[in-house]
Amino acid sequence: MNDPDTILLSAEEHMEKAVDYLKNELRGVRTGRASPALVEFLKVECYGSVTDMKAVASISVPEPTQLLIKPFDTSLVSAIKTAIEKAQMSINPIVEGKQIRLMLPPMSQDRRQKDAARVKKMGEEAKVVIRNARRDANKHADALGKDASAHVPEDEIKTLKEEIQSLLEKYEADVDKRVEEKSKEILTI
Repeated sequence: MNDPDTILLSAEEHMEKAVDYLKNELRGVRTGRASPALVEFLKVECYGSVTDMKAVASISVPEPTQLLIKPFDTSLVSAIKTAIEKAQMSINPIVEGKQIRLMLPPMSQDRRQKDAARVKKMGEEAKVVIRNARRDANKHADALGKDASAHVPEDEIKTLKEEIQSLLEKYEADVDKRVEEKSKEILTI
């Protein structure tokens, strides 16, 4: 990290990864409606390895409260059923020949509140990662300022730190927006 652009780029990359991770995590949180994201990343044991559900089956939403899982290989029906049961989603998989139907029960108000709190916690964890990226970038900026061989002016270091701070604010606002939208989605009946 020997120049301001590299430091800034690295910080932004880490912050972006934190938001992307949050995005994926939020997709798996249940709202009042059925979504393939609820089961896409469940681990299915098949062919001697463990694979994501989306890699071994098509997942569709025939009705707002149902998911239909059709394995690409019909011999995987029982493995998929087992994976759903192991996930402890409190949803009983119904095997219908070569496919599995999940009937999603309506969410209780208590469940909605807990999930909204969980989403908020995920957002806070993403912010911690973003703030750590800022801290690391500021450390690199300070080291660059003290490095006599780098010949970076003090005002350039100050500008770099301001840019790092504005990146932090941008990504934290993005996290807040995503958490708020998901919470609203969960709490809407």
